[in-house]
Formats: sequence, C-alpha cells, structure tokens
Amino acid sequence: VTIQEGLVSWYGEQFHLRPTASGELFDSTALTMAHPTLPFGTQVRVTNLRNGRSVVVRVNDRGPFVGTRIADVSAAAAASLGMLRRGLARARIEILAHE
Repeated sequence: VTIQEGLVSWYGEQFHLRPTASGELFDSTALTMAHPTLPFGTQVRVTNLRNGRSVVVRVNDRGPFVGTRIADVSAAAAASLGMLRRGLARARIEILAHE
C-alpha cells in the first residue's frame, strides 16, 4: 500500500519518553508515527483532508489499536496538521521512502 486514507489520531504526553515498539523512546516533540504494518524508519507524508495541511513523519511505533484508525501521529505532527483540538482527522498517508 503506497497510499491509505482514513482516520488518524494522535498520542502524546502520557507516552513521552516511554519505549516504542521499535525500541526508541517516544518523543512527543518529534515528527513520528505509529502504524500497524509499515516498517520502522519508513518516511510518510500525512495530509489532513479537512484543511490540506501536511507533514512528513517517520514510523517508529505500532498502533493504533482503536477501531478502524489507520495511524497515530505524535503531538508535534498533530500540531502541524492542525488536529490537536479535534484529536482525530480524516487523512491521507503516502509512503515516501524506506530507511
């Protein structure tokens, strides 16, 4: 899958500095993402379909584990996407490169 569309959520403070599935510590200020299947290190462009804002993030965790959501982004990425207050956004994710 090179492009996916669906609900994206964000996660932050309660996970800050806790280990991610890849073994690195979660940094809510870094541009990272949790995805169920994409390889760790994959660069992904996330675009908020409501406002057109986009950000490039790196997959370093697994998730989300809620309903049909396709990804969880860090608080910093959510801020760039303009979705902090709503918490969820319909988004497109495009794979750019694997590490």
